[in-house]
Amino acid sequence: MKFNISLAGSIVALAVSLSACESLDFTPADQMSGQTFWKTEEHARQAAVGMYAAMKAPWCFGMEFTFDMCSDIADGTSPWADISRGSSFASNSSGVQNHWQYLYELVHRANTVIRNVATMPISQETIDRVTGEAKFLRAMAYFRMLNCWGGVPYYDESCDINNEFANLDSPRSSADEIRGHILDDLNDAIEKLPVRWDDADLGRATKGAAYALRGKVYLYNRQWDEAASDFEEIVYNRTNDYGYALHDSYDNLFRLYNGAHSNEMIFSIQSIDGNTSGYALDIVSYFGNKSTMRLIAGNAIVPSTTLADMYENTDGSPFDWDDVFLGFNAGDETFRRKCLSVAIDQSSTVVTSTLDCDTTKVMDAYRLRDPRLCLNIITPYSHYLGTDAASSPMDKQFVLADPTKGGAPMEAMAFIRNSEGWNSYFWRKWIPTGNLDGYWGEYNRTPYEFPLIRLGDVILMLAEAYNEKGETDKAVTEVNKIRARVGMPGLNSGATWLAVGSKEEMAERIMRERAFELAGEGQRYWDLRRWGKLKESVKNATDIYGNLMYTRSYQERHELWPIPLVELDRNKNLTQNTGW
Repeated sequence: MKFNISLAGSIVALAVSLSACESLDFTPADQMSGQTFWKTEEHARQAAVGMYAAMKAPWCFGMEFTFDMCSDIADGTSPWADISRGSSFASNSSGVQNHWQYLYELVHRANTVIRNVATMPISQETIDRVTGEAKFLRAMAYFRMLNCWGGVPYYDESCDINNEFANLDSPRSSADEIRGHILDDLNDAIEKLPVRWDDADLGRATKGAAYALRGKVYLYNRQWDEAASDFEEIVYNRTNDYGYALHDSYDNLFRLYNGAHSNEMIFSIQSIDGNTSGYALDIVSYFGNKSTMRLIAGNAIVPSTTLADMYENTDGSPFDWDDVFLGFNAGDETFRRKCLSVAIDQSSTVVTSTLDCDTTKVMDAYRLRDPRLCLNIITPYSHYLGTDAASSPMDKQFVLADPTKGGAPMEAMAFIRNSEGWNSYFWRKWIPTGNLDGYWGEYNRTPYEFPLIRLGDVILMLAEAYNEKGETDKAVTEVNKIRARVGMPGLNSGATWLAVGSKEEMAERIMRERAFELAGEGQRYWDLRRWGKLKESVKNATDIYGNLMYTRSYQERHELWPIPLVELDRNKNLTQNTGW
């Protein structure tokens, strides 16, 4: 977010830097909290900053993009390896514990703000706006907890952590009760939040963000009419001019830095700097490759072959590798290597032989597809502007090198190397090119605006709500807006393979379109679970040649996460989810 989180400084650290009721160690707030803090308009602003700081912490919503590795469109080693692979997914998972802990941290910061701001000697307008922000963020945290665990212990602003920390032993509320609290908060947030903020406060929650999140809550609960109504509010500006619009360039939308902002962003984390000051998310440590700012390690998360193969041809027809190389789908590794591999020199500087590989044909297999494929993924024989040892821009190429015919890629030279030894794809989305003309200098500070809610996502959710209501023609209209931006032909626009003849066919189209459009944004895992598609999506991770990278497994209990073991030890009134 753009507004300066450093304003809070040590004051907010003392006043509202709370620990989660369920897990963090706790030191009571300084006397400044009650006697010298909650007094002025600036104090209210600073308190709000403390909430946003908690929201964008990595284990809260600051690693949202990493959840794709728990789905069929990405593979990886960190941070959700246990959840992604299933076999070691357990109640003592550090990721499960951390997410619980930091979500409650956000809840309790929001509670503290709601409780204290209500009696501050400041304008009612400020009180309402800050309260609206707090209720939006609290709803956001509880909605995630609802999706992870179902019912959880509910604490609102009546929970004063200074007085009650040692006695926080509430049992789990039901899922319906939690959902009711979420909707209550969002109803209030919609009433209190402004349509927009001044540029200096860009990134703070707005009325449109509250409508979008409430619509998502309704959608996940299959309340199609209510979801459609909320999404229509901001897509069609029913009662306010929200100003949202699809960004002209799909590629540029994910490369907004140095204060750049898009009207497609409804609620986003806007990074300020990519060097040594300000704030920026750490995306590259997970999505980057070893040619990205010369990472010591890289590509912890990579696009899956499932995702790459899913993208359509440019005319909208389904892609099939057998149309490129006859027998490819049924072929073994030897056959696929023959189709796809070249030889490079031992110094990793040049291609010494294309062997039996027609590299133009291989490149066309990717670039003659939905443009989002090559904008999201670094594909074989394409180029990527990485960096050399001095962090200066240096052109790199992704080759599939046959090690029996020559050398292997080295990131210090001309070719991209996979740190896991996988012959996998790499992410292009979110990965800076070169050093952004000197703006970017820290590999763990990716300086792009990251959407937690954006208009493209909302339009596809509106299409889904329309389709489930039986208004499939309206759904087609919405989906075609998304396809038109990248130059893909619209559904029902002529060719037989673009025809949509039923609600069920349209549902499948929407599911695929969400994968094409939202890859790398962390939405797929939650989609698969709410659609009841998680089980059928679980398959072993394989590389471009079809070789096994690692195995995945599924059990019915994976539909809900386990309550962290440490929380069960702390709160004897907690019960575990089924199967754990």
